Amino acid sequence: MKGNQSKTQADTDSIKTLAVDIGGTGIKVIVLDEKGTPMTERDRLPTPKPATPKAIIDVIGVLAKRQGTFHRVSVGFPGVIRHGVVSTAPNLDPSWKGCNLTDALTKRLGKPVRAANDADVQGFGAIQGRDIELVVTLGTGFGSALFVDGKLVPNLEVAHHPLRGNKTYEDDLGSAALRKVGKKKWNRRLAHAIESLEALFNYDRLYVGGGNAQKVTIPLKSNVKTVSNVAGLLGGIAFWREDDEGSRNPKSRPRRNPNPA
Repeated sequence: MKGNQSKTQADTDSIKTLAVDIGGTGIKVIVLDEKGTPMTERDRLPTPKPATPKAIIDVIGVLAKRQGTFHRVSVGFPGVIRHGVVSTAPNLDPSWKGCNLTDALTKRLGKPVRAANDADVQGFGAIQGRDIELVVTLGTGFGSALFVDGKLVPNLEVAHHPLRGNKTYEDDLGSAALRKVGKKKWNRRLAHAIESLEALFNYDRLYVGGGNAQKVTIPLKSNVKTVSNVAGLLGGIAFWREDDEGSRNPKSRPRRNPNPA
């Protein structure tokens, strides 16, 4: 009885973060405690078509209501986003360009919101926080994030760089390519991409995430591993971690991540 009461009290006192992962095919949510531990079951709804700002924010509103109580929101977005404003969203509706996602979602949910590129968020949920670590996400498109000793290198965008002739990483490894050429050839392309990324970044570790990471069948080196797509939600707590540490230690000086809003 006493143990149950303590747990209830801890749950009540915890600051709860609604983590949102916006993808080209699905929108996922979960509520995390201050340590990034899930407090609810992961929930998902299909990404609406067309994937306009209003349509996606409406879906997030539905999912948020089903998650219960939360105090703040972290969002992983499939494109470049600066200070909450979307610069690119190649796999969503063109109307996203210039949309202030954090403002719009704050108005909808009535809670403070921070947002960053989805690969950056996935990275925060996967990395060890030391040396050079590269994260790539295989989904509707191709995402990338680079970390040096746990610090994000902002605004890295590998997806639209050439990989093979005039074909980009996204051309060769996005979901459309997977459907067109099949899993075997797609995996051969992935092997070539990993070789290219290793030569380019000289990383210590590479993490391969995203919804299509489960389709990877090629042998991977010891410093390359696939990570669960859930990392795209768990990493959202990193947006607030330094705030939380600062509140416990008023003398600390939080160092803002340059990318999240």
